[in-house]
Amino acid sequence: MPFILTCGGFFIIMSGMGAKKIVIVEDHRLFREGLKAMLDGIKDLEVVGEAEDGLEALDILRENPPDLLLLDLSMPRLGGISVLNEVKRLHPQVAVLALTIHESDQYVLEAFNAGVNGYCIKDASREELLVAINSVLKGRTYISPGIADNVLEGYIEGRKRMKTRSVWDSITRREREVLKLLAEGYLNREIAEMLHISTKTVEKHRANIMNKLDLHSTAALTSFAIEQGLVEKSS
Repeated sequence: MPFILTCGGFFIIMSGMGAKKIVIVEDHRLFREGLKAMLDGIKDLEVVGEAEDGLEALDILRENPPDLLLLDLSMPRLGGISVLNEVKRLHPQVAVLALTIHESDQYVLEAFNAGVNGYCIKDASREELLVAINSVLKGRTYISPGIADNVLEGYIEGRKRMKTRSVWDSITRREREVLKLLAEGYLNREIAEMLHISTKTVEKHRANIMNKLDLHSTAALTSFAIEQGLVEKSS
């Protein structure tokens, strides 16, 4: 699928089959409301749902999957990559456009490996965002021009740099979800309820994480989660 690297103008989606339905998943209320206000003024686009975290997003998608999911990658409770994996498993037809502050190749490649259809930086212009939306709704792959030079060539040609396997690479997707929630201050029973697993399973994941990382306190796990970008540092 071709990548769109430039955005020379104003695009309007002309579906011919009714408005394309969009769900916005973003934990910052002002940004989310601004996005909705902008998209509400675009013909053939309709915002049909909003979520402020990953778990709420999955609840909305189970009820009524949209044509497009605008997805922040850094959210409380369940992060964007975990949401993306679940969306692509349950509703592979839903196009997903990551809308994020993260520009590093680690985030970009992880998102594309999880099945994202487009990757747009949050400081993009209105015109660029509309190009990104238009592209993914038409089945194309989009990546912001500002980060394309760093990651695109290697991604397209399959020449990803070989990296030494780190301890972080040994942490499974479920363990990352548990680590994120632990770092956000949730108790084992609360994590079990959110992830629909038993408390004993949470305790097992927690023990595995501590053993793999050689970290043996919640404070140490929280610091590590912040370093990895799983959670934001408290101001």
